[in-house]
Amino acid sequence: MKIDPWSSTTYQDYARLRDEFGIEEFTEDLWKDLPHPHKLLRRGVVFGHRDFQRVYDAVKQKKKWAILTGLMPSGRMHLGHKMVIDEVIYYQSIGADIFIAVADIEAFATRGYSLKETKELALTEYIPNYIALGLKPERCHIYFQSTNQDVKDLAYILGKKVNWSQMVATYGFTGTTNMTHIFSPLVQTGDILHVQLKKFGGVRPTLVPVGVDQDPHMRLSRDIAQAHRFYNVTVTKDDKIGVFVKVDEGVKELLGQAEKIIRSLGFNKLKRITDYKAIYIEDARKEDIEGIDQQLAKTEPALGGYGFLQPSATFHRFITGLTGEKMSSSKPETAIFLTDNPVDAIKKIMHAKTGGAVSLEVQKKEGGKPDECVVYELFLYHLTENDNDLAEIYRSCKTGERMCGHCKKEAAHCMEKFLTDLAEKRKRAASKIKDYL
Repeated sequence: MKIDPWSSTTYQDYARLRDEFGIEEFTEDLWKDLPHPHKLLRRGVVFGHRDFQRVYDAVKQKKKWAILTGLMPSGRMHLGHKMVIDEVIYYQSIGADIFIAVADIEAFATRGYSLKETKELALTEYIPNYIALGLKPERCHIYFQSTNQDVKDLAYILGKKVNWSQMVATYGFTGTTNMTHIFSPLVQTGDILHVQLKKFGGVRPTLVPVGVDQDPHMRLSRDIAQAHRFYNVTVTKDDKIGVFVKVDEGVKELLGQAEKIIRSLGFNKLKRITDYKAIYIEDARKEDIEGIDQQLAKTEPALGGYGFLQPSATFHRFITGLTGEKMSSSKPETAIFLTDNPVDAIKKIMHAKTGGAVSLEVQKKEGGKPDECVVYELFLYHLTENDNDLAEIYRSCKTGERMCGHCKKEAAHCMEKFLTDLAEKRKRAASKIKDYL
């Protein structure tokens, strides 16, 4: 399988995606003890992750952590885009520092939008909707890639650890790919990692909630973060925990600092071998690796490094478009936009593809197929907060008690109420944008 961050591909086999790209399953034990878990977590919409345990531990231990997300200002904001900001708002409510990049460089490089056009879209379409949906200004930073010098400088520096072969393998770039497009993933890596610079809060766990199409960016960012580390903490072939210095300069100083940190964490059975650039911790276990690594990472900036922790990621399923294909800003018939007139949204829902049978008689007898129904997805992802109500919609559809017409009318009523309320909040949001930028 190939994942292209800039394609309109609809992915269906999420289990296969997990297996082929090393994405871990997002299981109940990763969310059930979080404060009031969001419905997208509870309902399996978030299906996979990379290193979410690191973020989970930070939440439970009340340590500092951050969210980085981005918005692509290349079209109107629809329900598919809303899913990410719903997650971000939830994470903000449980203590995350929020950073939101307006990906105007990427939109310029890959979609042909000018920086002026992207700024207009961000300020009139996306940011007002984010505020109207509930994003708070506290601990929230929204910025434009093109005007954030820290991000651009970091992107250039980080490129030192990436070669052309890796970019080709990750993105499938060819000899005809323009250089702005080639550079834009490095800018995204700058977005993701800059939140760990001292200026923006320092080294700490960082979560990037995305659709699975963005996994190439996550793999690149994680590789680059690890490549810039001074230390590597790992299990050796003989099942010992080893701390290894990855650079060739200042080895003795780095080993000395590492030993000091390790002993401060309560480990005393150490074997230091300078020639191997290593310290073996004989009284540590595998479950101690994360804590040791994080403490070492925090010391690296004072030693001239970055200490980036590999960013974590969660991956959510895509909401299906109203016609059965991917929801897309470029195909208005597939999407419900957050600025849609409620009347237009109702018409779209009433014409949406469902999982109903060929006739009312057959559906009453054999039931519907909510797992294949776009309207059911609207309830699942957006329109129903109560899990018991959702379960009843699913059950009554499967048993043939609920007909598609009734379901569409109910969804249309909920959507009308949501869009009307959002429009009012959006009017009030316009005057607050400066508090977020």
